[in-house]
Amino acid sequence: MHLLIAAAGSGRRMGAERNKLLLEVAGRPVLAWTLEAALACPLIHWIGIVGQPVDAAEIQALVVAARPNRPVVWIEGGDTRQTSVSNGLAALPDAAAAVLIHDGARCLVDPALIARCAEAAAAGEAVIAAAPVTDTIKRVDGAGLIQETPDRSLLWGAQTPQGFPVEQLRAAHARAAAEGWSVTDDASLFERLGWPVRVIEAAPSNIKITTPFDLTVAEAVLAARG
Repeated sequence: MHLLIAAAGSGRRMGAERNKLLLEVAGRPVLAWTLEAALACPLIHWIGIVGQPVDAAEIQALVVAARPNRPVVWIEGGDTRQTSVSNGLAALPDAAAAVLIHDGARCLVDPALIARCAEAAAAGEAVIAAAPVTDTIKRVDGAGLIQETPDRSLLWGAQTPQGFPVEQLRAAHARAAAEGWSVTDDASLFERLGWPVRVIEAAPSNIKITTPFDLTVAEAVLAARG
């Protein structure tokens, strides 16, 4: 299985002046923990890290320090996550039939979850890791007034990894570029095209590091794991 790690983010919502994936949690960069989890999954045979040129040297040094026993390659990203994933798809080896896309900011991902997503994608499915929503969700208008309370039993919080057949995902990205679609995850492209995507239940701990509070949570989870 081939894995693309989206690592071209920024530190804007973190209040940092650098890529949040290079900030430390429990003494190591966020991305180092993400890469460690990916390398701990035996089904992953090739990893591409998609990032910005300004971070290339630090990320490549991080990869060297991880001493990977399989190919881990650098791929230059774009201005948006969507463009970065497209660049990653273009850089996949010719033999790649299925691919997982994972946010580098989800550094607490369980290797077993990566394996479950990989197995489904290898079987030809489109899947995403997700967790059932536990909060009551309100749909609010621009004036801050509640419009609706959706049925919580039908709501899931999308996570990564997300897995897809490579050629189908490439076709979805090509259609998005042609139509000017802008989405925040790859499953949304499949949804627009009416293609099925299945959820694979994940732990709530598979959080995305976005704010300083998330770093605190991640540190606590890593400490609990020992």
